[in-house]
Amino acid sequence: MATLTRTGSAPVLRTDFSDQQAWLAVRAAIVAPSDGDGFLADVEFIDDPAFDGWTTQQILAMATREAIGFQSCIFVVDRITLTSADRPVLVIDLLEERGREFRTVASELYQIENNLSISNMDFFEFADAVQADGVFRGF
Repeated sequence: MATLTRTGSAPVLRTDFSDQQAWLAVRAAIVAPSDGDGFLADVEFIDDPAFDGWTTQQILAMATREAIGFQSCIFVVDRITLTSADRPVLVIDLLEERGREFRTVASELYQIENNLSISNMDFFEFADAVQADGVFRGF
């Protein structure tokens, strides 16, 4: 059975294994320095086929405090991420409103990770700033 383990970095969980090139492109966009300031997302990629096809409900059931510590959210690269032109990564809240979710373009993931990891902003601030299509593209 697949499990998550504690890490000091925000987890990026791959749940779709249909397109290796798209996965590599998403990874590259996530770890690229931000424009201008060069901020980086502190993430750990979980690339295990045992998670193929997992749903939000399965992820939440597995993402207990005992399993992952005090991570405030989990980033999920799913089929929508890999098949959409702007590669919107799913963001699932694990603390404030557990299970609330939205999507972010990979190039803005650093903003979410950086600010949540130091408690500078709350999950809802990003979730409430999505565009009409439900995707966060920055402030």
